[in-house]
Amino acid sequence: MTDSQPKPNSLDELLWLAHRIGQDPRGLVVLGEGSVSARLDDKRFLIKSSGAALAELTPAAVTECNTEEMIRILEMPLLDTGAYERMIREAQMDPSSRPPTSESPVHAWLHSVPGINFVAHCQPEALLQILCSPAAARFAEHRMYPAEVEFIGTQVVIIPYADPGTPLAREIRSKYQASQRRTLARAPRLILVQNYGVIAIGDSARSVLSTLFMAEKSARIFVGASRLGGPIFLPPQHVARLESRMDEGPRASTIKL
Repeated sequence: MTDSQPKPNSLDELLWLAHRIGQDPRGLVVLGEGSVSARLDDKRFLIKSSGAALAELTPAAVTECNTEEMIRILEMPLLDTGAYERMIREAQMDPSSRPPTSESPVHAWLHSVPGINFVAHCQPEALLQILCSPAAARFAEHRMYPAEVEFIGTQVVIIPYADPGTPLAREIRSKYQASQRRTLARAPRLILVQNYGVIAIGDSARSVLSTLFMAEKSARIFVGASRLGGPIFLPPQHVARLESRMDEGPRASTIKL
């Protein structure tokens, strides 16, 4: 950490989010995978350090980074592993702190999008069953029940597998921007990467966790309904009507988790 301490709220919320994801009995993560981050301001964000486990994340394992310097990595020619990791370390605000996770550039870019204050990446078991199957795009493009529309939204970004690091981060940036341009609906809150995992984004730690929980529930419903000859999706007009009358933000931020 630097002498410019983060708002206690941001760090506390980040640790709360990490612990809830890491300790969830549904297997959102196993061992040390997954990452979480929190926006501090236009120039700085906090992120889990490399190798730290979400379930036991402590303040010492949270690294403060320079948002602009981290995003700059995405504009560089493809770097070898050593150069990529060196640039990530150089974007730390305090060189003596633990190195941030290798996924830091995509977290940094997401924090540059208005309204995104928290980001979580994990590999929930049921969701990965779908993301490792031919049904991934079908799952991403449809909704099955009203609460799914409320907590996940109508737009889910689906991304084909790419090498972790700069290639994957660029794909996420490109597809997310395209999704924003394509619709006037609320900004996407869920990014699905085939054969890799899921990224949930939101204005608060609670909204991110709500999205993750609902996405994992939807995945289990999708897998179960597929075994019974389904799933049967909500017609587009009903999805649009549900979204138009749901005040999603306040409920997601006040619901008890």
